[in-house]
Amino acid sequence: MLSFSLKTAAVAAAFVGITATAQADVTLRGASMFDEEHAVTQTLREFERLVGEKYDGDVSFDLRLNGELGVESDYVTYLNQGVAVDYTILAPSNMAVFSESIPLMDMPFLFRDLDHWNAVLSSDALKPLEEDLREAAGIVIVGYHGGGVRNLASAEPITNMEELAGHRMRVMGAPIQAQTFSAVGAAPSAIAYNEVYNAIQTGVIAGFENEAASIQNLKFYEVAPHISLTQHTITVRPIVMSAKIFDGLSPDLQSAIMAAGAEAGAFGRALESGQDGEKLQAMAEAGQIEVHDFAGREKMLELVKPVQDAYADQLGASDLLQRIRGM
Repeated sequence: MLSFSLKTAAVAAAFVGITATAQADVTLRGASMFDEEHAVTQTLREFERLVGEKYDGDVSFDLRLNGELGVESDYVTYLNQGVAVDYTILAPSNMAVFSESIPLMDMPFLFRDLDHWNAVLSSDALKPLEEDLREAAGIVIVGYHGGGVRNLASAEPITNMEELAGHRMRVMGAPIQAQTFSAVGAAPSAIAYNEVYNAIQTGVIAGFENEAASIQNLKFYEVAPHISLTQHTITVRPIVMSAKIFDGLSPDLQSAIMAAGAEAGAFGRALESGQDGEKLQAMAEAGQIEVHDFAGREKMLELVKPVQDAYADQLGASDLLQRIRGM
């Protein structure tokens, strides 16, 4: 009996040693759809740097770029399952497959301006959505990137509500996106991001909506050179981790990740919001795009407010929506 107990203790000690070694040599796997120059990738690199700086242990990162591991909808599945991708930056609408409430943080016309947007992201206002995402999707939000101002990009000019009527445009998959643009008279449809270029080129759709960095990085200006300044969304792009991976890390590393995520998010928001106008101007000066003012934004705001209210009410998030509006 004593011999068995000693053997059991030895095996247990060996297991603890293996676990400790494994924890000491952590490699986290990341994914970005973009190259090193894109603000998303730069923010992930800053996140990696900060984790290494804040964690007194061995941690390395394997970040795959340029869509090597697929598109954001693939990343969401990987994060949920705890395979292939441990950390990335995602559009909330791409997580709606697991958490129907999460797109509320990124719905069009939610933020009045950059100051309002930054005040919300620097507060705990979105905590109920974070908790729902963790429970429903197994995804942990560790910080908030974003700051790109999304406008319409189209094959032909869209400068007013009349020209927007019936406009066949791509939107992200969350229902609130389609509902919002339907309310202002467009004809939205959800198309995979990696199919947008060809869909415009072949006439399946006539345009889409996006921020300047992605239009430039993925050369969407080749098929959609007309940019209409609807300024309908200031992007919220959570820095996320798989809960299955995060929960298996040591408390010290978890703490370093959360602190690094908050700082990297602030870094990324300043970077992207500062670059947005510069990238539009650079593309315009290069003759790649033509920028148009949009007449009727106030009318758009009037039309979408009931859609926002109904969506928040459906989610039981009316108080959250009112809190955000009141900040």
